[in-house]
Amino acid sequence: MGVWLLFRIYHLTMGSRSKAADMTPIAVTIAGSDSSGGAGIQADLKTFSALGVYGASIITALTAQNTKGVRAIHDMPAEFVGAQIDAVFSDLDVSAVKIGMVSQRGVIEAIAAGLARWQQTMVVLDPVMVATSGDELLAPEAREVLKRMLCPRALVMTPNLPEAAALLDAPIARTEGEMREQGERLLALGPQAVLVKGGHGSGAKSVDLLIERKAFTRLAADRIATRNTHGTGCTLSSAIAAGLAKGLDLAEAVRAAKDYVTAALAAADRIEIGSGQGPVHHFHATW
Repeated sequence: MGVWLLFRIYHLTMGSRSKAADMTPIAVTIAGSDSSGGAGIQADLKTFSALGVYGASIITALTAQNTKGVRAIHDMPAEFVGAQIDAVFSDLDVSAVKIGMVSQRGVIEAIAAGLARWQQTMVVLDPVMVATSGDELLAPEAREVLKRMLCPRALVMTPNLPEAAALLDAPIARTEGEMREQGERLLALGPQAVLVKGGHGSGAKSVDLLIERKAFTRLAADRIATRNTHGTGCTLSSAIAAGLAKGLDLAEAVRAAKDYVTAALAAADRIEIGSGQGPVHHFHATW
């Protein structure tokens, strides 16, 4: 009887280990590469790793950039973006997707088709239009395509104040009331929720507003005085995707992501990277 019990305990333990291994959270970033490592694909993968999520990547563009600005952009062919999507999703059990820099119409169309083909619904869309340095990353003619083809496929989109204004062809919001009004207008584009980020605002608190169809959440944190903000938006959106991949609901994932980014900003001056606007400290909790 004792041997039988030991046999059962062994197999139950091994079964639990196997089940845990099968439940490894996986998130995918579909975005551009930042050669300086502070934003884009590199920031996303660092964020996934820091938050305990396995990260895969689909590269939409290569950039020649550093902490001072973007020098050149080389877009991936739409067909190659589609090939990456099929390679990743046919093999990996993906729990969440983050979409960042998508600068060309053909690439946007390939991504929309890929999301539909692989039935991905846990999608965080960061409508990246301008880099922290001020360089434009989304071709003007692709803006309407993004609104029409990707916004309806997003669980949540995460525009900052200038991006929200550009998507709506409106002035930049100056108050929380205007932020909420713009967020509600962006819901009409089709996402299930909109997170309007207030990092470009003023005041002692940095306030983000999560606007869902039947819910509203205000998230405030102390504004951090640092010039090292490169990749902040990429990091926040990928942190939300990481939370979703681990099973958090949207509001929980957004709150956890804001806490993570706030801490990464607060620790940004502990590392010295480049001579311009340096990155946030993705590994502030472990380094």
